[in-house]
Formats: sequence, structure tokens, C-alpha cells
Amino acid sequence: MADQVRFGVLGPVVAERDGGPPELSGPLDLKGPRHRAVLARLIVARRRVVPVARLVADLWVEPPAGAVGALQTFVAALRRALEPDRPPRAPARLLVTDGPGYALRTAPDTVDAWRFETAVADAARLPPKQALHRLEQALTWWRGPAYAEFADEDWCRSERARLAELRLSAEERRAGARLALGRAAEAVPDLEAHVTGHPWREEAWRLLALALYRTGRQGDALAVLRRARTTLAEQLGVDPGPALRRLEADVLAQSPDLDTPGEAPGETAAAENLWNRAAQAYDRTVAAGSRARLESTVGLLRGLALAGGGGLSAAREQRTAVVAAAEEQGDAVLTARIIGAYDIPAIWTRGDDPPAARRIVAAAERTLAALPPGPAHDADRCRLLATVALESRGTRSARGPRAAAEAEALARRLDDPALLAFALNGRFMQSCARAGLAARRDAIGEELVALSARHGLTNYEVLGHLVRMQARAALGDRACARAHATAADRLGERHERPLVAVFTGWYRAMEAGDERAVRSAAGLLDGAGMPGLATGLLPLALLCLRLADRPGAALEAVAAVDLDADWGPYRPWARPFALLEEGRRAEARAALEALPEPPPDLLYEALCCLEAAVALELGDRAALERTRARLRPAAGELAGAGSGLVALGPVDRWLAEITAALGEPAP
Repeated sequence: MADQVRFGVLGPVVAERDGGPPELSGPLDLKGPRHRAVLARLIVARRRVVPVARLVADLWVEPPAGAVGALQTFVAALRRALEPDRPPRAPARLLVTDGPGYALRTAPDTVDAWRFETAVADAARLPPKQALHRLEQALTWWRGPAYAEFADEDWCRSERARLAELRLSAEERRAGARLALGRAAEAVPDLEAHVTGHPWREEAWRLLALALYRTGRQGDALAVLRRARTTLAEQLGVDPGPALRRLEADVLAQSPDLDTPGEAPGETAAAENLWNRAAQAYDRTVAAGSRARLESTVGLLRGLALAGGGGLSAAREQRTAVVAAAEEQGDAVLTARIIGAYDIPAIWTRGDDPPAARRIVAAAERTLAALPPGPAHDADRCRLLATVALESRGTRSARGPRAAAEAEALARRLDDPALLAFALNGRFMQSCARAGLAARRDAIGEELVALSARHGLTNYEVLGHLVRMQARAALGDRACARAHATAADRLGERHERPLVAVFTGWYRAMEAGDERAVRSAAGLLDGAGMPGLATGLLPLALLCLRLADRPGAALEAVAAVDLDADWGPYRPWARPFALLEEGRRAEARAALEALPEPPPDLLYEALCCLEAAVALELGDRAALERTRARLRPAAGELAGAGSGLVALGPVDRWLAEITAALGEPAP
């Protein structure tokens, strides 16, 4: 029966019986914490005898008078649990008395930690495919930190450290096996979580940079190597070792030595079906329930989101579930990393799933409150604040702008380029509270482009160009806007970012100013996975097209208003036009009066102009004064062009028409 009891120490200490009668199978009742401590101490001894005096000293800081008798009671209870069918007075076969003490004489394959050691050693002698299978199987045996409930005990400190190091080494060997098999894209998420949790491990940084390079992300690979250099210098006071320095040189030279063995130069694992692999990995990892796997899952979702289309939709759907799973672990630092790892650059200021965004913001706020104080977690705090700013976009929450400002200040103090880029994205999202902020957004875009180009942050460099494309369009600088659209397209094509073409395509349709171009641009949104952008955009763009440069053309524009179309969030602004077309002017006036202030997004000025057009037709003085006050800060800009989607002509022309309708002299 002894060889049928299995012991687990890769997590909380447990024991269970595999065979025998059903009534004796399953988890064993190990009684209280000191019973478990005796068992754990004997497992640490690896079948060797531990003297009674040593056990007493390890179990109690100040042993009581009856310590030896208590120890004997613990041993007797453990023996009953481990060998319930042992006859009275028969010698124990598993937890034995030997000379001055006790030993646990269990077989080598019955303790998960010992089996893990064997598996890692075996993998080192196997070819990559078999090694990967062996390592993946072995890593699933971990349920948490080794000897979890005895973390503060001196007698297991060195053993816990040894097993933790073995686990980290196994994770790196698994990544190496994936790279050898041409599965670089699959290796990236686990490696990103690995270096986040263990930033002093040079081999992990090397593998992550190599994996990124082999998936066609040279800029990201260089950014990782620079981050490794900074981290090692700040935390350990050392420079990168020869392997990291050599890899950086090879990446810069695009050395063919970096290609996956067996590939022709230029081929990458990114050409494989990433979606299927990522979906399978997601199912596999979430089921495992591992904390590291949760972090890996966010990495996969991040990659899916950047792929656009179905990947973006899937990532959005699963993100809240992953955050909820992290919160269930009760570890604020883990949850902060899960939430903050989803640093997807965002250009559109209206969310795709407002209820999910509210849940993310609430989780981020709870995590901020629960994070341990002190500078050690400032980077996590910064990412959480940036997340709050991003996910609060398009709302008039006072928290959003404050979170953006706090995140930016933290990022600048930490002098972390990736954090600063994330924080600047949050600030951009909070830069639409009123009209006339194009210059502010342009400055954000300018800093994003320079920062990202300097540090290899490709995704944020794309974002910076798109921000500047929009802002320069609003400021009437067409040549500059076109140049940034071209730069964004170039980066998008090089790094396979399909969503870039959606925004640059819409910008060019806006610049062309004809219905055919607008309808063609609308086709770019089919399957793009961005309902916050797509819903209602086509009918809105067609209406704006009819009003461009013609503030007083409301009656002519009504032909573009079909309330049976999907106007989405813009329906309240379309309804007065439809009522005017039907001659229901009193109802149109009531609908005009009921209009809310436009949401704080990139279409703020465009919606103000729609309101003004109806007010001009109806001669509604209150609405005219209201829209003039809202539009006045944007004097000198092109109305709506800051969206990169629609343009209604110079704001100055709209202001002049409104002022004339109010019977006031021109300023």
C-alpha cells in the first residue's frame, strides 16, 4: 500500500491514495498544520532520517516541555492516515522510526517535486518535440509556490529556492523547445509573463527577444533588449552578459543565424495559423488555473487584439473573464499585472463595449486600492491608472482625466518609455472633453512618434502617426496629415497591423469629400471588430458630407437622413433632420432642445455642427448660443476633421453663420 500514496509539495502540502478500496482512495486527512509540517520536513530530507531533536527545533521556535510527546502524537496520526490498513503493533512501512529519528521511505516517483526534477533532467536529453511535451506535462504539476504554507520556515527555505529555480529553468527550456520547433508566436506570451515576474533572468530576456524577432517584430525585440539592459542596471547594477549583447547585434544586423533552424530566410512562425494556436492555448491555459498562465493568457489576448477582426472581438470578450479570474486569486499584484498587460494602443475615443469597460475600470480601481504601498509597485500602479483613463474614454467621468494625469506623472518619474507611451495613450483618450483641443492631441502624437521610434515601440509609433494625422487634419495642415497617414500605412504593412488601413482609408475618404469614397471606406469596417467606431458611422458621414461648408443647408441635407438606417449613438442628432423633412417643425424644435451635450470624443465638433445646422433652420436662439459657445474654442480649425472621418468645413464659417443668425455683428 505504501507505494500507492502520492505526495504533493509543488503548492500546499497534500497527500492522496491512488489505489486500494474506493473508501480508502483520494485525498488524505493530514490533520493540523504541525502534522503537515512534520510530513513536509521529512519530504525535504529525501528519505533520510531526521533526528527527533532536529524535528522539535524545526517545529517550535521555543519548544514546550512536552514537545517530544507532541511530536510522537503527530507521527502516530500521520501513520494512521498514510497506512490505515496497517495491523496494530505492525511496524510502519512508510513513515518509519530509524535510530534517533524518523524518515519517510516513499518511492522516488511518489513525490511531485522529485518527479519534476526527473522530468526536467530527461527533457535535457530529448529532441525538441519530445522535450516540449515532457516539460509542458511537468509544469502542470505546479499548483503554487513549493511548500506554500511553509514559506517562512528556515528548514525548507533552501529547498523552496532550489525548486523555484528549477521551475524557472524549465519554463525557459520549454520556450527554447518551442523556438526550435518554429513556434515562436506561442512562446511570446509565456516569456512576457516570465520576464515580468523574474526580470533578473538574462536567459528569459534573450528568449523573449529572439521569439519576437522570429515573429517579425524586430522593433519589439530591440525594445525588449533595451528594457533588459535598463532593468539589469537598475536592479542588479550589472551590464547585460555576452549572450544578450550578441543577440542585440544580430538583431540589428538581421543575421540569418537568428532564423528558425530549417526555415528559409524571411520565413517566420507568424505565417502559421496564429488564431487556431492561440485559441487552443487559451483553452489549455485557463483550464490549468495557474497564475502564470493567467498572465500568459493576457499576452495571447493582446496578440489577438492587434491582429484585428475576429481576434479583436475575441480578445475583448475574453478579457473581462481573465480579469475576474485574476481577482479570484486574491493577489492584488497579480491582478494589477493582468489588467495592465493589456496595453493595446487605442486611437478611437468611443469604446467598443461600454459595460465591459466599466467592469475593467471597477476592477482596476479595486486593485489600486489593494496594492501594497511604496515605490516597488509604482509601475503596476501606473498601468492601472492608464487603464482607467483608456477605459473611461467617451464618458464625462472626472476620474478619467485625473487617472490620465497621475499615470503620466508616474511614468515620467519612472523614466520607462513603454509605461510613458501607455500613459500618453490614456491622456489622448481624455483630450476630447471640449472643442479646440487638436493642438494638444498633436503634441501627444508628436511625443508618441519620437518616443516610440527611439525605443522600438512599433505599436505606439503607429498610434502616434494616426493621432497626428487626425490632429493636423483638424488644424488644416493637409500635407502633414497625409505624411502621417503614409507613415502609419508603411508601419502597418511592415508589422501586419490590418486596422491601420481602416483609419487611413477613412481619412483619405474624408479628404476626397465624395459619397463614393465614403461608402468605400465604410467597407473597411466590415469584420474589423470595432463596433464603437462602425455603428452609425456611415449615415453620419453621409449627412456631414451634405453639410460640409454649408451651415445653412439643413433642409437640403435631410435627404441623407433615413431613420431606418442604423444610426447607433448618433440617432438623437439625426432625428431633428428627419422631422424637418416631414415638415414637423415643432417636433424638430423639441428634439433639438432635448439633445444632450455631445460625448467627449473625436466627433464632438461634428455633432455640435449638426445641432447648429438645425438651430439655424429653426432660428432657435438658445440652441445657437449653446452651439456657438461650444464651438468657439475650435476657431481656426476644420470642424469634425479631428476625427479623421468627417469634415464640415472651417469652424470659423459656422461661427460666422451662427453670429449672423443671432443678429450680432461679426467679431
